[in-house]
Amino acid sequence: MTDPGPAAARRWRGGAGRSPREPSGRAASPRPRSRLANPDRELVAAIRAELAAIEPTRACCRAAERAGLGSAATGEAHSPAIARLAVRLGPAASPVSFDWSTAADHCRMAWLRGLFLARGSLSLGFARTHLEFVVDPGEAEELAGRLASVGLPAAVRLRRGRGVVTWKSSERVSAFLRATGAGPSLLEVEARGVARALRGELNRLLNAEAANLERVVGASARQLEAIERLQAGGWLARERDAVQAVARARLRSPDATLGELAAQLEMTRSSVQRALERIERLALAVDTAGPLAADPPFGPVREPAVPG
Repeated sequence: MTDPGPAAARRWRGGAGRSPREPSGRAASPRPRSRLANPDRELVAAIRAELAAIEPTRACCRAAERAGLGSAATGEAHSPAIARLAVRLGPAASPVSFDWSTAADHCRMAWLRGLFLARGSLSLGFARTHLEFVVDPGEAEELAGRLASVGLPAAVRLRRGRGVVTWKSSERVSAFLRATGAGPSLLEVEARGVARALRGELNRLLNAEAANLERVVGASARQLEAIERLQAGGWLARERDAVQAVARARLRSPDATLGELAAQLEMTRSSVQRALERIERLALAVDTAGPLAADPPFGPVREPAVPG
C-alpha cells in the first residue's frame, strides 16, 4: 500500500490544511461557538453527570432507579451518560415496576433521581432557578403528590399536551438535588445563590442610601432658598435666637445632616428639625404676605416657657 502523503492526510483530518478562502474567493465563515460555553449550561451538565455517576449499593435502590429511568433503561436513553447508567444498573429488560407507597425513602430518592435524569430538565440563571419534569398528562398529578409527600410540593400544568411538574424555588431545587445525591456541583449552585442574595441586599442598601441622600440634598436646597428669602425680607432677624442659629449653621454646612447640625449647635436633633421646618413654613407664608408686618404672617413667635 502506498503512502497517501501529507495532502491526503490533511483531507482525512477534515480539510485542516485547506486555504482560508473558499472556492468562491470569499473568506471562510468562522465556526459557531459552542453553546456549552455558557457557564450555567456547563453547571447543569455537571450536575446531571454527577447524578448519572451515582451507583446505588442496595439492590432495591438499583431497581428503583431503573424504574425511574423508564424507557431510558431499555435502550431509549437520550445521552451516553444515561445509557451507561442503565447498563450499570442491570441488564436491559422490560420496565421494572415500582410501588411508591411501600418503598423506603432511599428507594424513593433513587426513583426520583432516575426520573429526573430521564425526563427532567434544570435551568440556572442570574435571576431564577427552574426544574421541571415532563411526563404524560395522567402522571403529572400523581408525581406532584409523591413529591409533596416527601416535603417537596410542586406546581402542575399542561403544556402542548404534556404534563409538566415544576419547581421555581431555588431552595426546593437545592433540597431535591441534595436528596438525590448531588455534591460539588450543588455547592456551586448554592454559592451562586448566596452571591446573588448578597448582590441583591447590597443593591437594596445602595438604593436606600441614594434615596436618603437625594432627600437630604433636596431638603437642604429648599432650606437654603428659604433662609435667603427670609434674610432678604428681614424676616429672619425677627426669629428667636435658636432659629437664627440653625439658619446660620445650615448656611455654613449646606450638606450637613440634621444630626451633624445638632452636634455643631449642641442642640437636640428634633429642635434643629423644628427650626428648619419653621423656616420653610415662614418662607412660604411671606411669599404672599407683602411688606414686612408687625408679626410673622402665621402668628407671632412665642418663646418657650422657662421653668421657674
